[in-house]
Amino acid sequence: MLKVGWIGCGTHAAEMLLPQLVRLPVRLSALADVDAARLATVADRYGVARRFTDGGELLAAGGLDAVGMAVGPHRHAVFAAEALRRGLAVFVEKPPAPTAREAEEIAALATKAGRPCVVGFMKRYSTANRIAGNLLRAPAFGPAVSLLGEYMTAPGYFAGSYESFLLHHAVHAMDLVPWLLGAPVTGVRARKCELAPGKLLLHVGFEVESGALATVVMGTHQSRGTPMEWWQVMGDHRRVEMRNVHEVRYFRDPAFKSSDPQATLDDLRDTLVWEPNLTAAANEDHKGYCALLAAFVRAATDEASDAPTIADGARAMRVLEAMARSMASGETERP
Repeated sequence: MLKVGWIGCGTHAAEMLLPQLVRLPVRLSALADVDAARLATVADRYGVARRFTDGGELLAAGGLDAVGMAVGPHRHAVFAAEALRRGLAVFVEKPPAPTAREAEEIAALATKAGRPCVVGFMKRYSTANRIAGNLLRAPAFGPAVSLLGEYMTAPGYFAGSYESFLLHHAVHAMDLVPWLLGAPVTGVRARKCELAPGKLLLHVGFEVESGALATVVMGTHQSRGTPMEWWQVMGDHRRVEMRNVHEVRYFRDPAFKSSDPQATLDDLRDTLVWEPNLTAAANEDHKGYCALLAAFVRAATDEASDAPTIADGARAMRVLEAMARSMASGETERP
């Protein structure tokens, strides 16, 4: 069984990541957090005896096969590098580092160490997005020619600058756009409107290597109590829509029904709809954290895995930095 240490016991790790990790064939062997009270609460919850108030001490203590972390980009870069030097498999929440250059340095270390470094892009694993991704990659869909998206959040990501919004929120779109379209981003142009300090709206156009067109609306002026996320990808007489990670609609090329007395539903042409059964007596995780962590465990045990790597993280960071430059210049910027 994989022996895993974890650095960072904040709300996100304690409520979203660790509950999904312990469903998998792992032993949570050590925990670290700078807040001793928070560390004790989470360690008691999972029965973890080895407790450290510094992530570096956890890594130095040894006895682990892998380490996960959710401590913010600056510490991610430090701890991920140290873990890889010690030969550990690494799971690092997004963003993997404060800059693309530092993410690329971690990627180089992962290659040198021959160990996986997986980044927390769980949007690829949300049930709706996985269904959509499979539809888009099926031969019947054909080439994807456009993507439209909305990915909003609240002013809480503003603390005197938009760095937190970009690093912790917008970076998901930098990974999801090329993942859905199956091609890398080659250019980014952002138009912005600031309603008030902390209330930013961006219309972001992405140039994609395949020639597809992509536009995403992002911002910090919506309540987190409302639906925050919507994506649409169109092909030739086909489109897939994902609403708030809980609904998928697949539109094809249906016949008009009103003048046909024999009208019925055609399995091959009419619209398909998927929604989760939230009444099911099962521990489903439609946000995608369990599936992402399962992919990490497979990678850590040298099994085949589609987990997003630190190289994917570095690419997303390059696109994010191009968007940030475009916010300042108003021009198309290249990753």
